[in-house]
Amino acid sequence: MPFALKLVTALGCGLVAGVFFAFSTFVMSALGRLQPKEGIIAMQSVNITAINPWFMLALFGTALACLWIAIASCTNLAQPGNIYLLIGSLIYLIGTILVTIAFNVPLNDALAIANPDSTEGANLWARYLTNWTLWNHVRTISSLGAAVLLTIGLTK
Repeated sequence: MPFALKLVTALGCGLVAGVFFAFSTFVMSALGRLQPKEGIIAMQSVNITAINPWFMLALFGTALACLWIAIASCTNLAQPGNIYLLIGSLIYLIGTILVTIAFNVPLNDALAIANPDSTEGANLWARYLTNWTLWNHVRTISSLGAAVLLTIGLTK
């Protein structure tokens, strides 16, 4: 397995972890300080602009690299470092990508159709802040953990 692939994948996990870390530690708190209408409108805009080639490449390109590394690692688990590469890749695929698809995206989809001027929108926003941030914490920890394990796998 090429060293460059392992390195770029570890860096990709770290980059994604940094994006999620920012949201978990201050972006969502800042949005939560706004009136519900303004918070909804701001997050709706964030969710639209997040779907761009650079972020999608970082998030899903890293996932493809993790998938490749996981498969390659399984073919020779006795090789030093491969167990770290396998576990790190699986953590990213499950804790970052699966969580994104199963939890964060459906929350984003519900928010996308929310009426910022309605009571229902304000109630949705309150739940959204709590639930989306909780799952984002999972993604942050998973991405960072994957970066650490992939880095350890590089050194073996």
